[in-house]
Amino acid sequence: MTASHHHRPLPAPLTQEEADRLASVFSLLADPSRLRLVYVLIDGGAMCVSDIATAAGSSESATSHQLSRLRASGVVRSERHGREIWYQLEDSHIRVLLDLAAEHYLVEKH
Repeated sequence: MTASHHHRPLPAPLTQEEADRLASVFSLLADPSRLRLVYVLIDGGAMCVSDIATAAGSSESATSHQLSRLRASGVVRSERHGREIWYQLEDSHIRVLLDLAAEHYLVEKH
């Protein structure tokens, strides 16, 4: 049995602006490469691009490109440390969203 999750009711009906904002986040997370990067940051906390790339099994160039898209959308934030740029999740709600999705779609049903 799963624990209940407390949340505010969804606005009904969604305005076009609200639907666009939600679709934008889901669209970003629908890309497997970006989703893997988000999971790496959930697991590892703040990390530099090279460490994120290694953990995700992708090139630094591809990782940097995808992190830029995630940063532009507000999913992650970046901070310069000397010559390196470190990234971490900006919005902890992303973790809750992914935990719920993983629990529902990835955990074996009994």
